[in-house]
Amino acid sequence: MRYLLIVAAALFLTETAKSQAAASTFNFVEYQKSFPRSGDAWKRKEDTLMRQFQQKGLKFPFKYMYVRSFKYDSKMEVWVKADRKDKFQLFKTYKVCALAGTLGPKRMMGDFQVPEGFYYINEFNPRSNYHLSLGLNYPNASDKILSDSLQPGGDIYIHGSCVTTGCIPVTDDQIEEIYILASVARSQGQDFIPVHIFPVAFSNQKSVDYLGRFLKDFPEYRNLAAELKDVYDYFDRTQQLPIVVVNKKGEYKMESELPPLPVKEVKVVKKRPARKVEEFTGEIAPVVNNLPVYPGGNQQFQQFLDKLSKEMAEHLEEDQAKTYVMMEFVIDSAGQVHAVKVLKGGNDEINYRLAEAFEKMPLWTPAMRLDKYKETKVAVKLKQSIFIEK
Repeated sequence: MRYLLIVAAALFLTETAKSQAAASTFNFVEYQKSFPRSGDAWKRKEDTLMRQFQQKGLKFPFKYMYVRSFKYDSKMEVWVKADRKDKFQLFKTYKVCALAGTLGPKRMMGDFQVPEGFYYINEFNPRSNYHLSLGLNYPNASDKILSDSLQPGGDIYIHGSCVTTGCIPVTDDQIEEIYILASVARSQGQDFIPVHIFPVAFSNQKSVDYLGRFLKDFPEYRNLAAELKDVYDYFDRTQQLPIVVVNKKGEYKMESELPPLPVKEVKVVKKRPARKVEEFTGEIAPVVNNLPVYPGGNQQFQQFLDKLSKEMAEHLEEDQAKTYVMMEFVIDSAGQVHAVKVLKGGNDEINYRLAEAFEKMPLWTPAMRLDKYKETKVAVKLKQSIFIEK
């Protein structure tokens, strides 16, 4: 396989699976309501959240949820949508109230770093030591390759209580809302609720400037920062989630393509039919005393060749930077051109055009051969190379 694992995507149930999951839709929410803390949060928050959705013109219950968090900016966004084909819409931005570590990924147990990358919620804990918590699937496929192989760390949560040693903490009031929202998405069949953790909000120039200064001191972090920014830019442009995969080096690669940009116009060259070359049937002199002369002399002939070379450059193919074309032709005893051939080089279009140009050359002064003190006009075969370059 080209890639190891899809690590961050909007993963949806099939229509058949959705119908099978319908029976458990009610049960998951009820299960969460059965715990004292989460149940109390539902009682106090459900109506308020529904009104907030209504005020923003958002459907409740929604089907899909997406979370993205920004370490340096200390904020977390919750995005939702009601249908797979819809664009995500921002519901609310929450303040992250504490930050452990610095910019950069988590690479080992006890480094106090908040991970950076593409994760999903894999645990709902209504009995958390930090009020309520949502677990993330750290270490993911990338972390397992790039982090300490024996002790990469773990137990990364979005949680309440506003304290942290490497998680994403918010207030108890905020975690109650986020916990309920995630429960709604889960109850609607979203098994994988994506959580993307970025170093900075790339739309904030001050934050980007800070990241730039950080990268000067830690250049080894530059590739990951660029990979994260690619996904951030994709979502900001489309309000849809890309498919992100991990290659064998642990790098994140985006499989989804951006909406098509204007396509560069490609010149389609109609293939020329094969030229019929009429062989010269007259006698060709093997030796002459004077070669044929182009009208105006050699200087004019060179100008003719230079002009042709420039004109042919635009017909070079995309993978042709230059070419040498070897031409062969006969000048008969009257100075007329015959039997024009391309011996090598060029391409179909160039060769066709060069042959046409040579066939239309004006009358030459014919070659002369001296026979017993008498000059005789004779036919002679010539070869000429032409250099063509873009």
